[in-house]
This record gives sequence, C-alpha cells and structure tokens, in this order.
Amino acid sequence: MNAASAGRILVGVGGWTYAPWRNNFYPAGLARSRELEYASRQLTGIEINATYHGTQKPSSFAKWRDETPEDFVFSVKASRFATNRKLLAEGRDSIERFVGSGVAELGPKLGPIVWQFMPTKRFEPADFEAFLALLPHELNGMKLRHVLDVRHESFMTPEYLKLAREHGCGTVLADSDDYPAFADVTGDFVYARLMRCAAEFASGYAPAALDAWAGHAKAWARGGEPAELPRVESGSAKAAPRDVFVFFISGAKERAPAAAVELLKRLV
Repeated sequence: MNAASAGRILVGVGGWTYAPWRNNFYPAGLARSRELEYASRQLTGIEINATYHGTQKPSSFAKWRDETPEDFVFSVKASRFATNRKLLAEGRDSIERFVGSGVAELGPKLGPIVWQFMPTKRFEPADFEAFLALLPHELNGMKLRHVLDVRHESFMTPEYLKLAREHGCGTVLADSDDYPAFADVTGDFVYARLMRCAAEFASGYAPAALDAWAGHAKAWARGGEPAELPRVESGSAKAAPRDVFVFFISGAKERAPAAAVELLKRLV
C-alpha cells in the first residue's frame, strides 16, 4: 500500500505502565521513566487511559509528546465524568473541562478521543444526540476526531449509526465476549479495540487471527469493509482511504505488546 491509496494504520496497546511488561516486553533494567520512550519505538500508537480516571496536567501531555517519535499517535480516553451520567445532555461542563485539560499539548500526535460508556448505558436517541452536539470539532486550530465506545446492545440500530455519522464520530469495534461487536463504519477512520489476548499464545492472539486482523486493517485503510465482520446494516460506507487505529486491550494484558508487534510485522 502507498500513501496515495490508503490511510495510516496505527497499532499499539492501552497505556505503557504495567508491571508484567517489565518481564516480557521492556528490556531488563530499563528505567521506568524510559518505558514510554521504549514502547513508542516498538509500536506506532498508544491509548492513554489515565485520562478516563482523572485529570492530567498539560505538562504531562507535553512530556509524552516530546518522548515519542514524530509520527507516533496517542488516542486519549475522555473523562468518565462526561459519560458516566444518567443524562448525557448535561455533560457540557465535564466535556469542556476534559478538552481544555491539556490534550492540545499533544499537537499533531493527538489521535481520536475515546468516549467510553458504561455497559448498562442504553441508547436513548434524544439524549445521545444532545451529547454528540456538545462535542467540539476543533481545538486550538486542530481538527478533533471522536470515537464512541458504546457497550450496550441497544446501540446496534440504524438510528444510532445515523446519529454517529451525522456528527462525524467513529464507533469502536470491540473484539470482545463482553460487549456488542459491530463493524459499521460511522466516521472517516476506524478504531478497533482487540480484547481477546490469551496467555497460551506468545503472540497474544493466534497467528491465524493476527493474519485476519491484518487483512481487516488493510481493507479499512484502503476504504473497504471486511465482509466477514458483523455489522448492523448491509450497506457499505463511502469508500475512501481511512486511518485505522488498532489497540490490544484487556484479556491477557501481559501479551498485548507482543500482539501489537506481531500485527505490525504483518502490515509491512
């Protein structure tokens, strides 16, 4: 694939501070202060999860930006205070507080912002549309990309897909036993969270599964849609080159970096 015919494919893990990775991913004796520096040279993206639990300092975002290669990308999980509420339409202050917390310091390394909802949060069209209307489209002159991690089966409806598309938001494809999985493309990028890493595979996922995900990622990047993945609608989204973000999250987390490295090898 060349840049003219396909978008970028970014592959990584959630976070970079995890004790078991010091036994099987990070070199022995590596200072913890250099773990991001090392991880960002083995992977091409990282999903920052700490932002979901608490506000980070602008100086932290700037430090992470400066420790990583020029073409590295961070996705950022939005504050839980914006999404874990009965009425999403009342989340304006939490959204503005999060967006203004310093994520702009990442500059061109800022990838999608992930808005994760509780598994018990049902799709209520009017309230959800009001929430989407609150999401800003730019920050300090940078275009913002939003992706919705919806975790209740009630979102598996054309009405949800229509709203997400109207507001230019992507939808997380979760490879998971616990959450609904649907691969309908709703934004101008694709975001997959692969959550089935298994301890019995040194590569996290079985080689055949990694081959399949590499094929899916390439198809998405070229503007296609993998026919074998589940979707709500049978129609296809507009065919155009797309950026693709793939993060190995959860499951046997100690295997996640190996899975990401193995997937990257298949994308060369």
